[in-house]
Amino acid sequence: MISPATAERLGLSNEQIVRLSTGSATSVSAPVWIVPGQAEKVITLHLGYGQTAGRVGGGTGVDAYEMHTAENGWNVRGISLSKTFETSPLASTQDHHNMEGRGLVRHADLDHYRRNPNFAHDGFHEPADDFSLYPKRPYEGNQWGMAIDLTACIGCNACAVACQAENNIPIVGKEEVLNGREMSWIRIDRYYTDDLDAPAILHQPVPCQQCETAPCEVVCPVTATSHSEEGLNDMVYNRCVGTRYCSNNCPYKVRRFNWHQYADRDSPSLKLGRNPDVTVRARGVMEKCTYCTQRINATRSESKKSGSPIDDGQIQTACQQACPTQAIAFGNINDADSEVSRWKSSPLNYGILAELNTRPRTTYLARVKNPNSDITKA
Repeated sequence: MISPATAERLGLSNEQIVRLSTGSATSVSAPVWIVPGQAEKVITLHLGYGQTAGRVGGGTGVDAYEMHTAENGWNVRGISLSKTFETSPLASTQDHHNMEGRGLVRHADLDHYRRNPNFAHDGFHEPADDFSLYPKRPYEGNQWGMAIDLTACIGCNACAVACQAENNIPIVGKEEVLNGREMSWIRIDRYYTDDLDAPAILHQPVPCQQCETAPCEVVCPVTATSHSEEGLNDMVYNRCVGTRYCSNNCPYKVRRFNWHQYADRDSPSLKLGRNPDVTVRARGVMEKCTYCTQRINATRSESKKSGSPIDDGQIQTACQQACPTQAIAFGNINDADSEVSRWKSSPLNYGILAELNTRPRTTYLARVKNPNSDITKA
C-alpha cells in the first residue's frame, strides 16, 4: 500500500510489481496498491500471505515475514524500492457498481446539523406518495424494514462475513472477481472526501433495498421475484430461468447471478459448514438479500404455535446481529414503537436513489461527525 503522492513521485501505478529490500540481502517483490490516506513515504506490507503449497491459501501473495526479523521488528527503516516491468492483477469489488456522485452518502458536522437537522434531504427530490403507477398494498400485519446508521458504521465488514456464512453464499475466487462476478449479498461501498492525501473515509453498507415499487419485479418473465404480504422482495429460486432482467433493472446492483456451480455438493465435510435452513443455489439463478427470511419464517412459526405476537427485536438479521457498533436496526415498521420505526422517523433518515420512486424500505441515517478542532489543526 502506497500513498498517491509517493506513487506519483516514484512513477508507480496500481498492480505494478516493485522490489523492496533492506540493507541486508533480504528482498520482497509485491504489486503496488495506491490508497488515499496512506502516509507519504511509508509502505505497508501485510503479513499472513505467501504460504507454501499444501496449506490453505498456498501460493497466495508474498511472505512479508522475510522482512520482519528480530532486528527490524514491525517497522523497517531504510527500505529501498526498485521498479520492475512486471504486473500482477489485484481483485477488488469496490468499483464494480459505482454509484458515486449521486448523493448516496450524506454527511455533515455537528454544527451544520444543529443549524439544519434536515440536511439529509436538502437538494434531493423525492416523489410524492401518490406518484406511482403501482397499486398501494395494504399491510395489516408485519411490514419489515431496515435502517442503517452511517454515523455508527465503521466499515469493518462484519455484516458481509455474517451474511456470507448465514446464507450459504459461495466464494467465487480471484478470477471471477476480476470478471466482475462477486456473489456477496451485502457490500460495503467506500467513499473519499476532501484532500486526496488526508481524506475523510465514508462507508455505506448496501444490501437489497427491498423496494416497495421494485423495478426488478415488473420485468421478470416468470415472476421469480415478487412482493410478499409483509413487504419483502422475495426470490423463488426454482422458478428463476436466469434472464438477469431483474439485475439489469435494479439501480442499486445488489442482485447476484450464479454463473458457475460454485457450491461443492459432494464433500460431506463441506455440508456440515452450511446453514440447513437456506437453499444451496445452483448455477443460472439470481440471488440476493431477503432480510434473512429464514429467520423471519422460523420466528413466525413459533409465534403461531405459541399464539403470541412477534416482539420488537425478536428477529435479528445476520448482519444486524454481527454488527459490533449496532449500526443496523430491523423490525416491523407498522409498529410505531419499534426501534426501526424510531430510526426512520429521524430527520436524518433518507433513502438512496429515492428520486427514482423505488421507495426503498432499507434506509439510512445520515452521518454526523463532531471532530475535535484542536486535533484537526494539529
